[in-house]
Amino acid sequence: MTQGADSEVWLERWQFDDLPVLERSNTPEMTVFLGGPESDQQIVTRHAKFLRLWETDEARMFRIRSATADEPVGSVGYWKKSWRGNNVYETGWSVHTTHQGHGIAAHALYQCLQYAADNGDRDLVFAFPRTDNAASNALCARTGFTLAGEADFEYPTGHPIRVNEWMFDLAALR
Repeated sequence: MTQGADSEVWLERWQFDDLPVLERSNTPEMTVFLGGPESDQQIVTRHAKFLRLWETDEARMFRIRSATADEPVGSVGYWKKSWRGNNVYETGWSVHTTHQGHGIAAHALYQCLQYAADNGDRDLVFAFPRTDNAASNALCARTGFTLAGEADFEYPTGHPIRVNEWMFDLAALR
């Protein structure tokens, strides 16, 4: 466990019963930088994908737990990606609105990076928050990512966006 700003924060492997974690993240305010809420079927499909990708060793998704809440407060994870000709990981996170602003995301992201350093087979982790997503860009800076520049991206598929390209070298944690 890691001591957060006002709570203890830890990660648990994504489980079959974690669908409500995704449902609580699927609100207009939480998806404003991600193209808006997904349909119920898209959420069910995402949940199944999280479970399947863990089993195939393509990704590691976690629910975020906090001593201040009875239920998980969000999710964080990483998955294999090819970026600029290199085999890397991409990371993403979501902390439910009522739990934002307490340092939970920073502690969860750091623990996720440590897990990747200890268990993964790649050296670099990238995050791609939209350039106008001040909170996620600040989180990347606070957790030790290096800003490599801007890039054109699609998220969701078919929706072009401009992102900041943040890079974390896992050698720093090994």
